[in-house]
Amino acid sequence: MKRILPALVAATAALGVLASGGCSSEPPPVCQSLATVQNTVDHIQNTDVSENGLGQLRSYLGRLHGDLQQLATDAQARFPAEAQQLRVSVDHLSASASVAKADPDVANLAAVRSAVAVVRANVQTLRTAVAEVC
Repeated sequence: MKRILPALVAATAALGVLASGGCSSEPPPVCQSLATVQNTVDHIQNTDVSENGLGQLRSYLGRLHGDLQQLATDAQARFPAEAQQLRVSVDHLSASASVAKADPDVANLAAVRSAVAVVRANVQTLRTAVAEVC
């Protein structure tokens, strides 16, 4: 009995260490950041510029910049290339939206739509890279 009790205490302590260090029930912050970015990108993709104007798109782009900053912070250590690609594509989208706001012709609005597709593709690339940790 004297040998069983210390063995039980040691086993319980080892299980506690394994449970707390080996496997967390909460995903890393990059997972939530990616979900937030994806949600905002979905809103951007679904924005009807011809119906709602560029004001709504600009609002979502403003939100996306903040979301991307947080994602870049959370993803920088493990996924720097993907986070940077996404940041560059959003900057391009923002520039395209500014041009379209100044001159909302068919070509400029098409450039905005095209830039949105690139942002969406880059979010998917990052999502694929992050899938192993989320």
